[in-house]
Amino acid sequence: MVDEKRITIALLGNPNTGSTSIFNKLTGLHSSVGNYPRVTVGIRKHTFEYQGWEIQLVDLPGIYSLSCRTDEERESRNFLYHESPDLILNVLDMSNLERNLLLTSQLIEMSIPRISVLNMVDEAENKGVELDEESFAYLLGTPVVETNARDGKGIEALFNAIMAFAEAETQPNLIKLNYDSHLEEAIERTQDHIARLHNNQMSVEHSRWLAIKLLENDETVIKEEGDHTDLIAAVAVERDELERGHSEDAGMLLNNGRYGFVNGLLQETLKINSSSSINRIDSTRVIDAFLLHKWFGMPIFLFIMWVMFESTFTLGAYPMDWIDAGVVLVSDTLNNIMPENMFKDLLINGVLAGVGGTIIFLPNIVILFFFIAVFNDTGYMVRGAVLVDRIMHKFGLHGKAFIPMLTGFGCNVPAIMATRTIEHRRDRLVAILVNPFISCSARLPVFILFTGAFFGESAGTALFGIYMVSIVVALGAALFLSKAVVKGANTSPFLMELPPYRVPTLQSVSTHMSSNASEFLRKVGGIIVVGSIVIWFLQTFPLDVELSKDYQQEISVLEEKPQVNQEMITHLKLEMQQEMQHKSYLGQIGEFVQPIFSPMNFDSNTSIALLTGVVAKEIVVATFGVLYAQGDEVDENTLSLRESIAGSMSVVTAVSFMIFTLLYIPCMSTIAIMYRETQSLKWTGFSIGFSIALAYVLAFAVSFFGGIFT
Repeated sequence: MVDEKRITIALLGNPNTGSTSIFNKLTGLHSSVGNYPRVTVGIRKHTFEYQGWEIQLVDLPGIYSLSCRTDEERESRNFLYHESPDLILNVLDMSNLERNLLLTSQLIEMSIPRISVLNMVDEAENKGVELDEESFAYLLGTPVVETNARDGKGIEALFNAIMAFAEAETQPNLIKLNYDSHLEEAIERTQDHIARLHNNQMSVEHSRWLAIKLLENDETVIKEEGDHTDLIAAVAVERDELERGHSEDAGMLLNNGRYGFVNGLLQETLKINSSSSINRIDSTRVIDAFLLHKWFGMPIFLFIMWVMFESTFTLGAYPMDWIDAGVVLVSDTLNNIMPENMFKDLLINGVLAGVGGTIIFLPNIVILFFFIAVFNDTGYMVRGAVLVDRIMHKFGLHGKAFIPMLTGFGCNVPAIMATRTIEHRRDRLVAILVNPFISCSARLPVFILFTGAFFGESAGTALFGIYMVSIVVALGAALFLSKAVVKGANTSPFLMELPPYRVPTLQSVSTHMSSNASEFLRKVGGIIVVGSIVIWFLQTFPLDVELSKDYQQEISVLEEKPQVNQEMITHLKLEMQQEMQHKSYLGQIGEFVQPIFSPMNFDSNTSIALLTGVVAKEIVVATFGVLYAQGDEVDENTLSLRESIAGSMSVVTAVSFMIFTLLYIPCMSTIAIMYRETQSLKWTGFSIGFSIALAYVLAFAVSFFGGIFT
């Protein structure tokens, strides 16, 4: 039926039905999945070969209908309408068929061949769902395949169904939803009008769908057909007549017809074993009564967050030490076997110092994403959104902004994309503008470095405190933006489906952890290496600087004396190193920008690290690694990076620096995605300026008041 051994397949279902898990199983990819609604917020495509066929699989965002009320609905319907895929895999949560089948009824109207994928069969069994699949398939007019994407059950059968469709010689028979006689007559008259306008070139199925959408008063379709004024006027007359005859508008009548189809279908095919269903519901209610309690829910949530950050630091300390020892071993080995030359200096004091100073934080990244993956899979993430909804509304944020904010702990880029789940423009814009204040994983190495250097055994609690500061600042910024900057109507009520509790699978958690660890390693192997080389170059050159005195001569004189004054020699070496660094290109840049940061008591090294962090926050640690590596050659009892930083500034200055790093200008990737999502240079520029101003003011406040009380 499909020509040229090429087929395009769209995956579509309600939010939280597992369509992305099926996408991963079919393609072998590892896209993020989660036990909460609208994990997929954009269209994902992947092309692969299977049994001699080229298959393009398209994962569409989870939606409840094709009405174009949200960005996801608009994206999905536009793809189905304009791209015309050969086949739709309609993913249905078998345990919630009644809710899922409304979207199916609208897909039937589009007359695109479908396969009904009954996913989450294990949960359906737990709820006592029994389905007559033969009758279900016949009444829907589609093949039916049972799957459980979490463990891969049914994926082979799904491939077989796809191949059977692809290799069939005839078009499958598609069913038609039949409405009451008055609606059908109005649809037929509208179809006739459309056929005349298009000279009978449009298919009957296409014209029927168009007629239904026009009668439904679909704004997108009406806009597209706006040039056909006679058609629009005729449809308006049809709608008026239907409303007079039924006391309901045509859109409601059409929806009633869809619900009637769904109810009739389930009446014929579905049976519920009530005892199993009640047990499942009762267990969920018991857990929710505890975790969502009016008084206990929020303390429990905060405690869980504290455990996450405490574990990120304490559990990560052991593998951090192992990686650090490995980096030192490699560095010492290279130092002993390589001849003295500039390449050796670049390799050890540039690349290894920068990359090694950053890569030791990989365990912390992995641990953080382990907890986030568990929150995703268990269903606790969306319950966190319910808990904080009331608080967020008081600060001008929609409750649905919680999930993008929590996603921001990983990376602000997908977090800003995740704001697409917020329907209203004002709510979404506020969420986008405050998201960069949420501390992403790129900042985590900076905070672990500084909290470990200055807070000792309380480092985990200090790390938790930094993340709490990021949330408080984000909420405060949201209040300011919603009251004084972003204009529009009040936020809409919060309504979010609570998914069932699920036990996380090892594959899902490991996939989430490994994908984010891989992203971190790609940055280390790419931008961190480049950044480290650039910093080393700027710090090393120019070579022929004029020093204030002949340090080498003075050191030689001291070394020739009978009693060598090692302390004086070390002092001269340090003094020479500091003067050379001061006169290097990097030192000159530091001297130029340092007055800007002097109110916070940041020295030139700290100022330089902040400048490099504009590109990517991970480079801040790499910069410190390169800057302090140069001094290691002057003393055989070298200090670690953490000890070097602890000796270069006070605790107050360190806290001020962490606050500035937390809040100042987002990385380039975040700025780019912010512009793409807002389509506005004005709001993107405002976000940059606002974040810099807020970072400066709060960092200065910490420095000023901290200096008074210490």
